[in-house]
Amino acid sequence: MIQFHRRSLLAAGVLAAPAIRLRPAHAAEFSYKYANNLPLTHPMNQRAKEAAEAIAKETGGRVEIQIFPNNQLGSDTDMLSQVRNGAIEFFTLSGLILSTLVPAASINGVGFAFPNYAAVWKAMDGALGAHVRAQIGKAGLIVMNKIWDNGFRQITSSSKAITTPEDLRNFKIRVPVSPLWTSLFQAFGSAPTSINFAEVYSALQTKVVDGQENPLAIISTAKLYEVQKHCALTNHMWDGFWMLGNRRAWAALPADAQAVVAKHWNEAALAERGDVAALNASLQAELAKQGLTFNTVDPTPFREALRKAGFYTQWKQRYGDEAWGILEQDLGKLT
Repeated sequence: MIQFHRRSLLAAGVLAAPAIRLRPAHAAEFSYKYANNLPLTHPMNQRAKEAAEAIAKETGGRVEIQIFPNNQLGSDTDMLSQVRNGAIEFFTLSGLILSTLVPAASINGVGFAFPNYAAVWKAMDGALGAHVRAQIGKAGLIVMNKIWDNGFRQITSSSKAITTPEDLRNFKIRVPVSPLWTSLFQAFGSAPTSINFAEVYSALQTKVVDGQENPLAIISTAKLYEVQKHCALTNHMWDGFWMLGNRRAWAALPADAQAVVAKHWNEAALAERGDVAALNASLQAELAKQGLTFNTVDPTPFREALRKAGFYTQWKQRYGDEAWGILEQDLGKLT
């Protein structure tokens, strides 16, 4: 198992790092690119490197996968376009951002829906994940069976601690380019601004926004603690990364190579989930040493505020009765 040294994680910035090129001794029959938006030291890139090495070995060097971390090949929206047109063969993307193409993909991010990880994996490895993957397939993309963990998201601020829903009123917060995120914080009376991840640090530094929300692992690896003072442990949304593939590039692989690639991508996703869980257990203390002040919130008034604002009713209508029914099978009634 990979050992992640906290010092190296905390030292990782958002500057571009070289692509990981895993070239066998002889030229590969299939040389594919895998891109993502996370720093090289994030567990996702570490496990992807392992998977690429295993794929090259098990296919006898026929399949080479080059890894391009840290938005090297563009923003999330840029890379989504590239994986659709074949410029990139594989790409991991948050379902909440993928929802700009596949509306159902953001359903895992419904605010304050998942109480814990047990509920997340039951849903995403079960009927809810299967429903989302079917919708992704209809949009013309290949998707692997196992979703990678991006983690429960927390709210950081440079101006004040967030302890109640009222603290979010008129709060200028960065959100990813996704209607669900915008809707969630509008329901609290916030002022959400959609900004691609590559520009988040500078937006916080220059006070374009006062805060943002991300899992602790990303707050750490992207050094957001340098430009934020407070962190509210809200667990307001769970987010994961779907491993997407270009349909034509996938179809070009022989069936045996497809099986090898899918097996190792899915195994890497499961391993990365364990890595993120281990990181989350220790990162709060590490980030506190970097100057972040933490507080834990009671989710009940936040959930009630969303209910009163009509947030759940609105998104039930947008996702449709089938998808919402699958969500509530595991989580109970939200509306």
